[in-house]
Amino acid sequence: MRTSISSAEKPTRPARGETLRQMIDREAMRAGFNAVAITRPDSIPLVPERLRQFVAEGLHGSMEWMEETLERRADPRTLWPDVRSIIVLAMNYGPDHDPRDLLARRDRGAVSVYARNRDYHDIIKGRLKEMAGRIASRTGEDVKVFVDTAPVMEKPLAEAAGIGWQGKHTNLVSREFGSWLFLGSIFTTAEIEPDVAEVDHCGSCRACLNACPTDAFPAPYRLDARRCISYLTIENKGPIPLEFRETIGNRIYGCDDCLAACPWNKFARTASEAKLVAREDLREPHLADLLALDHTTFRALFSGSPVKRIGRDRFLRNVLIAAGNSDDAALVPRCRALLDDASPLVRGAAVWALSRLMPRPDMRELATRTHETDASVLAEWQAAMPDQTAIA
Repeated sequence: MRTSISSAEKPTRPARGETLRQMIDREAMRAGFNAVAITRPDSIPLVPERLRQFVAEGLHGSMEWMEETLERRADPRTLWPDVRSIIVLAMNYGPDHDPRDLLARRDRGAVSVYARNRDYHDIIKGRLKEMAGRIASRTGEDVKVFVDTAPVMEKPLAEAAGIGWQGKHTNLVSREFGSWLFLGSIFTTAEIEPDVAEVDHCGSCRACLNACPTDAFPAPYRLDARRCISYLTIENKGPIPLEFRETIGNRIYGCDDCLAACPWNKFARTASEAKLVAREDLREPHLADLLALDHTTFRALFSGSPVKRIGRDRFLRNVLIAAGNSDDAALVPRCRALLDDASPLVRGAAVWALSRLMPRPDMRELATRTHETDASVLAEWQAAMPDQTAIA
């Protein structure tokens, strides 16, 4: 059966006559995981068609890697034909407060809970490798480890293994940990008795769907990534579409609204892994400080953080959108300085932010003095100042 792990439940040393499953449970606790369960590689037969439909409808947006890895992602045996069992592990990263509380503080930036400290890929992968090595030594079987970046459908596999179920927001939900779980898996050629799949406990609840600021769910259990704030602020490489900028508010990296709204979070626990507890400087950073980041200070601030992967320019784009939504005129000097930034993406977002923060006459005067030549930034000026006859 699926095992939820607490510090008092499982021994940290092998017992005489210990079974392989008992050893896996013990090693999972030793590695800091909160739940472990087993499934078969053929346990998600409906996933291939659902994934193909998702991509065919273009709901994946510009995430070309989803289409490129479609066949490998759809069936674990395509990724590794020799796999016989899949050990799914979960690590709790529950926050110590409701992350939506920060949305009212418009002079601060809201970073998604999962990105407020170390990159979970680095944390989990190292521990999976250690655990997999011990399983291989015990069984003599081959093992492979995967954490999110590989073409593995972790959420359907976790549901099939019994760790939780995919809620109407398409994320995994657990009765013990709510919506706050990182997932990893160990593929092995060993034959291990699988656990029983979890069933859907969402019922008639629509809390997650109703909470979405951008209406990214065309129907329960279906996500249109192109409308999702996490996609728009992380995966999207270009300007954020105008229709979503106001509703993004002060979310500068990802969004937790649909996760935080889930009623099952009343059973959630605060993360115990120190490297997943929010850093103080990322709990509610000042927009003014973030607007001053250059490439060097950006890399220093987000060293070891998943935020680092989007780069300084995309991050500043997000911060400028938040600044434009802040109603804080004190941010104008920092935004004006970014009109001269080397990145057109940053300059374009600065135009929009200033159009929201500056009086119309001042903005008009600023437009007459611009020497912008980039077409995308000129389009931002034109959208911000439609009554301006010429901007060049």
